[in-house]
Amino acid sequence: MMAVMQPSISHDRQDEDLLAKAAWFQSLTLEERMELLCQFTDLALENNPRLAEGSDDPPASERVRVVSLPRR
Repeated sequence: MMAVMQPSISHDRQDEDLLAKAAWFQSLTLEERMELLCQFTDLALENNPRLAEGSDDPPASERVRVVSLPRR
């Protein structure tokens, strides 16, 4: 069973730091992390159901061209 997170409000910029967010995420149990993954996935699919259809884009190797100057 997932532990209930205690809601809190902070106005400290340090709490928005990437390392602070990473530390918070690492403090979660595996079950809590998986629950967040499911929630984020559901949110993304609610906003764009076509995400589940996949992509018809060609592989990156066919889309990217490397341009370089000729060697002298």
